[in-house]
Amino acid sequence: MLFLVLSILCSVIVGVIFKITRKYHTQPTQIIAFNYVVALTLCYFSFSPNLSEVDAAAPWSIYIAIGVLLPVVFLFLVASIKNMGIVKTDAAQRLSLFIPIVAAWLIFREEFNSYKVIGLIIGFLALLLILKKQSENTENKWIFPAVVLVGFGIIDILFKQIALYTTLPYPTSLFVVFCIAFGVACLISIYEIGVKKVKLESKNILFGALVGIFNFGNILFYLKAHKAFAENPSTVFAGMNMGVIILGSLVGLLFFKEKLSKINFIGIFLALIAIVFIVFSQFK
Repeated sequence: MLFLVLSILCSVIVGVIFKITRKYHTQPTQIIAFNYVVALTLCYFSFSPNLSEVDAAAPWSIYIAIGVLLPVVFLFLVASIKNMGIVKTDAAQRLSLFIPIVAAWLIFREEFNSYKVIGLIIGFLALLLILKKQSENTENKWIFPAVVLVGFGIIDILFKQIALYTTLPYPTSLFVVFCIAFGVACLISIYEIGVKKVKLESKNILFGALVGIFNFGNILFYLKAHKAFAENPSTVFAGMNMGVIILGSLVGLLFFKEKLSKINFIGIFLALIAIVFIVFSQFK
């Protein structure tokens, strides 16, 4: 249970860091690039990936797809936190779990029971209520959390495909993906520095290092939690998603004074119920 709690904390702290960076006029692309430097370093020393095992037969198309999506979706995550707040962004990120579920139904023809169908319907309703703008907010930038939801959903599907490729250990594949993501983030940063004349500043390196530590911590503790609850993975699945929504909501409301309407609160509550139904569906 400790690993699960630590994973939840790390996930929420990443959002908190990006929320704080607004005050320091930082560059998100540089932060994300340096985040991968730290994540790569920690991944290498924690898992000791054997890169000699990576050959032409590896699922490079999936590696590249995830490597490109990760930094791009990360940028939308930052924009969503900036414009919509931690509460709505965390909820949208966690509701992305419905994307691979729908994909399993439409693409892989997986059979759905009533619990899963009810969970999907409630989850869709929850999303509409969470992203609904307040009446005094004339500029509802719902596109940012929407891209976060769809983006992380697609990334989740691709990571599941990597997990099925048992020829390579999962940590090795993760290291390769991080390398590609770092390269993409660097290219975007170089473009901004060279064309847009954005300065490379030490504060971006510092925040990038912090994000990298907690981003990797989230992955590390999540994997350890799954190992500890090997016979009951639904516990980790439900605990992680519900924990991030609840803790993220508390942090956003109490520390950053984010404003939510009654409809938004109802949406968050429905999101938790939807996750419960999805968990129940695993036992039926």
